[in-house]
Amino acid sequence: MDRSGIFAGEDPFVLARAWLAEAEAQEPNDPNAIALATADADGLPNVRMVLLKEIEVGGKGGGAFVFYTNYGSKKGQEIAASGKAAFVMHWKSLRRQIRVRGLVTREDGPRADEYFASRSLKSRLGAWASQQSQPLSSREALMAEAAKVALTKGPNPPRPPYWGGFRILPLEVEFWADGAFRLHDRFRWLRNHVEDGWFVERLNP
Repeated sequence: MDRSGIFAGEDPFVLARAWLAEAEAQEPNDPNAIALATADADGLPNVRMVLLKEIEVGGKGGGAFVFYTNYGSKKGQEIAASGKAAFVMHWKSLRRQIRVRGLVTREDGPRADEYFASRSLKSRLGAWASQQSQPLSSREALMAEAAKVALTKGPNPPRPPYWGGFRILPLEVEFWADGAFRLHDRFRWLRNHVEDGWFVERLNP
């Protein structure tokens, strides 16, 4: 059976939003979790799970995939050095996944402030207390720092200057859906530059 309908449309950001919305109704935990890949100066890759917070539609590049983190973290440093990243979002409940590769810019203005303010107080204090990816002497030291931050920053701490968002502007987006006998459906959106239009092709499984 031809299932091209689930890949309908020419805008991969609109399609990604639709797939995520379906996953939010079925996936029991963190349907917006992505495995984010970056590489260090020697080209050795790093992968970790982060939460995708927004799929933008429109604007420069047609859209973007947005997440937030500590800029001093390993991923933040590697993105700053290369300006590139990739991720995969996989949903076991739907038997689908999305793969993205592209260029990265910062989201560290009013929108980052707004998102930071929407987080729970404990999460905001934790962002101030943690020197993410740096060596830590003990959990007790971390908790002591969190308590100190709670006293000094008050009930409405501002966004730390070293914490904010990243926007992935894709050059490649691949949608994958499980098929019988491992004859999966794969469609890939490609472009050379973020200002270009998309070339869409079906791939062998």
